[in-house]
Amino acid sequence: MSTYDLVVIGTGPGGYVCAIRAAQLGMKVAVVEKRKTLGGTCLNIGCIPSKAILHASEMFEQAGHDFPALGVVVGKPKLDMPAFMKHKDDTVAGNVNGVAFLMKKNKIDVVFGTGTIAAAGKVNVTGEDGKAQTLETKNIVIATGSDVATPPGVTVEFDEKTIVSSTGALSLAKVPGKLVIVGAGVIGLELGSVWKRLGAEVTVIEFLDRILPGMDGEVAKQFQRLQERQGVTFKLSSKVTAISKTKSGASVTFEPVAGGEAVKLDADVVLVATGRRPYTDGLGLEAVGVALERGRVVIDSQFKTNVPGIYAIGDVVRGPMLAHKAEDEGVATAEIIAGQHGHVNYDVIPGVVYTTPEIAGVGKTEEELKAAGIAYNVGKFPMSANGRARAMRATDGFVKVLADAKTDKVLGVHIVGFAAGELIAEAAVLMEFGGSSEDLARTCHAHPTLSESVKEAALGVEKRSIHI
Repeated sequence: MSTYDLVVIGTGPGGYVCAIRAAQLGMKVAVVEKRKTLGGTCLNIGCIPSKAILHASEMFEQAGHDFPALGVVVGKPKLDMPAFMKHKDDTVAGNVNGVAFLMKKNKIDVVFGTGTIAAAGKVNVTGEDGKAQTLETKNIVIATGSDVATPPGVTVEFDEKTIVSSTGALSLAKVPGKLVIVGAGVIGLELGSVWKRLGAEVTVIEFLDRILPGMDGEVAKQFQRLQERQGVTFKLSSKVTAISKTKSGASVTFEPVAGGEAVKLDADVVLVATGRRPYTDGLGLEAVGVALERGRVVIDSQFKTNVPGIYAIGDVVRGPMLAHKAEDEGVATAEIIAGQHGHVNYDVIPGVVYTTPEIAGVGKTEEELKAAGIAYNVGKFPMSANGRARAMRATDGFVKVLADAKTDKVLGVHIVGFAAGELIAEAAVLMEFGGSSEDLARTCHAHPTLSESVKEAALGVEKRSIHI
């Protein structure tokens, strides 16, 4: 029996980062991973592979549509699907191998197998060969992430070829003629944009009356218009009642949420992207008395469960299911276990949609501020007025800064545009230090850069933008 200061169950971004920080703080650490490779959903079948094919599909589209306008003549591009997928696989391999290297570098023991909490301080691990071992530890961190969720009341039988989750959508054998996506959230829109660029006819069905729930409403509306301009069809306020395989592919049956006649839509591939659920299967939480609420592990402000010595982070606990949120929680938890004062500022966690153009937001949306009765001022700046964006032919979108009407403290920043996911970091740093729109407006930005649009939006809070 091995004894540790900390055993982390799960090696996604939350788990492996928690383990590394704990090792840096002098703890003896082990991680338990059920997959054959480290990195969890994010590195293996989520964030990393999706960004690889997103980038490749963007290059394909640029070669066919944007290059001629730039004076670059390359001829009609042809998709080499094996090479396209090899790029994705190589990207994944590089990242998961990198995590394995970090485990060795930080002297963290890696135990492959399914982990079950036998009691506070004991984790049983069963390998693929059926052999079991027990890890004895002072502390346990649950970092098992999340799994695919399906629409309530609808039976979904994934074969990951015709009816697919995000996992199958990353590895289609060919470009589908017709792709129907159930769910207009981040995952569906990102993966839909990949196959649309490669030639698929894409239809998105969404229960709500808008896309991207939780993001700023104006941003979502603008982005929907841009997607429709690119050829994506949206069926909003629509309830899916059935998803089934057919002789030629699959079909989705849906009806208006308000009531009305059902519609059946045929497709070559159906992607079910209706969110994710916390993954706690087989952990033995009920047996040891760890409290759950709506499937999520209940924790306090220090990531402690109700059972002493057991902590939880990431997708299995409250808050947005985001890799970077899990990472910050992993660091904070390791520091708390070490007797330090780890902390996560949940008011400053950016969210990004890696489409074309990208969407990014941090802090409060206008809807949230209105609901809370907080008076605020708005500064906006269109990407079409930014010199660098014009030079890049990337003029779609805008930057919006929301600042407290009394204190001028920036409460939220929302961006639609090229590289929005990179630009949002500037806003996050400003907000982490409680900065004002004037602080941002008076910070010198290099010219010509896309980041000047963020400064101009900040200037716009006081109606003094220069270039509009």
